[in-house]
Amino acid sequence: MNTIIYCRVSTDKKEQETSLSRQEQELRQLAQEYGMNVLSVITERKSGYDIERDGIFQMLEFFTNQKAECLLIQDETRLGRGNTKIALFHQLNKLQIPIYTAIHNGKLELSEADSMVLQIVGAVEEYQRKIHNIKIKRGMNKAIEEGYDPGKNLSNRNQSPGRQRMSFPIEEVVRLRKNQLTFEEIAKTLNGLGYNVSKATVHRRYQEFHNA
Repeated sequence: MNTIIYCRVSTDKKEQETSLSRQEQELRQLAQEYGMNVLSVITERKSGYDIERDGIFQMLEFFTNQKAECLLIQDETRLGRGNTKIALFHQLNKLQIPIYTAIHNGKLELSEADSMVLQIVGAVEEYQRKIHNIKIKRGMNKAIEEGYDPGKNLSNRNQSPGRQRMSFPIEEVVRLRKNQLTFEEIAKTLNGLGYNVSKATVHRRYQEFHNA
């Protein structure tokens, strides 16, 4: 399993260098115990309350691009503090990234309070997505009622005849992806508009559009 080691201290003071070195040493040992491959070691000197950290975005890029599958930190406060910590926990949970800590010598054990907050955040986000999808559906229905023809925007309408391809507005798919909807959510939205299309078809056509 490819893993990322993340070490942080809060100040630029010289004595903090020892803390960073100790964190890295402990986490390399933890990775060895679990047979993990350390892909990168990220060190930062920033406040845990600060969300705008280069190392954090570098770390998330590894996970988003599926180059690494696990995160190692000394303890949960090294990742962040306060709302920043909760936001990062939530993001890593969405990416299905397990977190291992040196202090637990294994997987991170969230406190009951943190677990409850994450459940609330997840529920709120889900309802925000539902509201967003409903607004899109209502907007599309209104546009169609006013004469909008999604078929005019299809990039494949002039292709040679053969097996008939499922017709749906690819530009709408691109727009919904920019709004961070998943392909499953996009497929459900299109189905609600009368386009009988699967998540796999939406994903494939989206890739074709970007590779064209």
